[in-house]
Amino acid sequence: MHAITNIQKYSIHDGDGIRTTVFFKGCHLRCWWCHNPETQKFDPELQIDIAKCTGCGRCEAVCPTGAITMSEPDEDGRKAVIDRDKCIRCGKCADVCLGNFRVLVGREYPIDELVRICLQDQMFYEQSGGGVTLSGGEVMAMDPVYIQTLVKELCREGVDVTIDTCGQAPYSNFEAILPYVHTWLYDVKVIDDEKHKKYVGMSNRLILDNLKGIAKAGARIYIRIPTVKEVNGDPESMAQIIDFLKENGIQTPQVNLLPYHSTGSHKYGKLGRDYPAADLTAPSDEEMESFVEQWNKAGFANVKIGG
Repeated sequence: MHAITNIQKYSIHDGDGIRTTVFFKGCHLRCWWCHNPETQKFDPELQIDIAKCTGCGRCEAVCPTGAITMSEPDEDGRKAVIDRDKCIRCGKCADVCLGNFRVLVGREYPIDELVRICLQDQMFYEQSGGGVTLSGGEVMAMDPVYIQTLVKELCREGVDVTIDTCGQAPYSNFEAILPYVHTWLYDVKVIDDEKHKKYVGMSNRLILDNLKGIAKAGARIYIRIPTVKEVNGDPESMAQIIDFLKENGIQTPQVNLLPYHSTGSHKYGKLGRDYPAADLTAPSDEEMESFVEQWNKAGFANVKIGG
């Protein structure tokens, strides 16, 4: 699979310069704080803004499985209610939704079409030192042949390629594209494996092994740390990440500390899911600054909050 949820142009937060960021759909992790839950599952899925539904009934009429029924009228009028267990994600309801309140998330692009879209802003890449960032979801968990072909084609066109990854994929997937990737944006959440399993859903062993692997191969790596007070927003957790990098000789020209935010929480309801991070919080500004100082004292000069 290699479905894509969004192609975001003029991105300035996913690598150097002005970039086009391609968000692939599918990730094996389940980070509580994920702000793009529509990229977690590999299959297409319906995103529904039920509050804006006008109750026209067009979606109910075309649903082939009877998954959609109209609610009884109330002060907000009728609403088209979906039984997701019956839904086969055919997208017919989204096709007839007059207000685009129903959207089928996830579309596969032929490589030539995707490259053509990415090349539309090549002038901006060249002027700003930017390029294309492949993100997700988890791009490294996609069809490796597709990704390798895509990366090679972008490089052939002279486009700088950055990979934004959580690291949860076979090392062979990384190895196949190492020669063509200029920068890796590599997420490190927490070193404590039990805490990682609790808040991320899986062990971090493969993630850390892959980080060591690409570092040993000479990759240019930016370390990115989603910083959550209850998970890793404390000096001890930061020290563990610092120690891991130093003990394994992992060089990084930039560290980004990314404070937790809940701006993606509304997306969960649209997907029929509960938001798991409702009780999580961001460290204070003072705490974030203290983490920067901690990293600086450990010998990491270029540490940024956000980015």
